[in-house]
Amino acid sequence: MRLLILGGTIFVGRHCAAEALSRGHQVTLFHRGRHGTDLFPSAERILGDRDGGLEALGHGTWDAVLDPSGYVPRVVDASARYLRDRCNLYVYISSISAYADLSRPGTAEDAALASLPDPTIEEVTDETYGGLKAACDEVVQERLGDRGLVIRPGLIVGPWDPTDRFTYWPVRFARGGEVLVPGDPERPVQFVDVRDLAAWIVSMCEQGRGGVYNAVGPSDRTTFRELIEACREAGAKDCSEVWVSDEFLLEQGVEPWSDLPLWLPDYSEYRGLDNVDGSRAWSAGLMTRPISASVKDALDWFAAHRGGEPLRVGISMEREQELLALWRAGNRGDRL
Repeated sequence: MRLLILGGTIFVGRHCAAEALSRGHQVTLFHRGRHGTDLFPSAERILGDRDGGLEALGHGTWDAVLDPSGYVPRVVDASARYLRDRCNLYVYISSISAYADLSRPGTAEDAALASLPDPTIEEVTDETYGGLKAACDEVVQERLGDRGLVIRPGLIVGPWDPTDRFTYWPVRFARGGEVLVPGDPERPVQFVDVRDLAAWIVSMCEQGRGGVYNAVGPSDRTTFRELIEACREAGAKDCSEVWVSDEFLLEQGVEPWSDLPLWLPDYSEYRGLDNVDGSRAWSAGLMTRPISASVKDALDWFAAHRGGEPLRVGISMEREQELLALWRAGNRGDRL
């Protein structure tokens, strides 16, 4: 199979390139040369900017084009139009943030999509990200029809994750001591290991399968407690968790998801983010590894490549200890 990746050096694209090469496929990376120039010496590399510089791709043809780097409909539309007659399949990596309503569990692929108040908006912010991704989805489906594959992942985790959202928890437990853990221990959590996602994407390319899929996992219901137990097991043995209520944390001004990653209070407008319907992707072959493997590998990667760097999200240990002291001082004995 001949695979063109628009990017291919950062996170999802990087893992897809590695997976495709491991299967003996011919991989072409089209990117600006700002990252990963030493990666994948056996791959063909074409330097250029997809925003206005697609002519650098010349007249090549590919069995599949993978687009993990499109955020603006105008740019995705240009790529889809330029490549639609030169590929058998165009794969766009979208997001479950493309849905208009994530307040309820069970969101499936036919749910309503987010929209932008102004279709000319191109600045990617927390407020515009979902609408931009939804518009890109629609572009790919319009330009490619059944030769378009739109994948909407949830939280993607694993080595080379640039966000640290999942990595925060294994790293925090590895540092030991008492760990503040938010909310209901039985609340479901969803995430997909980037290596499982990449393996499935390459398989879908091999099969030439189009359509829309929510790429979430694990396929068996997983709770926040199970994730925390895996982090404790992989981390320091002299650590323990203290479960603290949603109400207390919100009273203290702690921000869900950013201050404490993966935390979504039960009454959040995004509480369905961790309970999206992934049955279509699971039926199409998406398989997920054990939580313990994702936790351990994220921790090992961080130790090997990030050293003593601070985490990019999460509260400081000093703030954490302040909150735990306040929690105890308030005689809050209702640990969850």
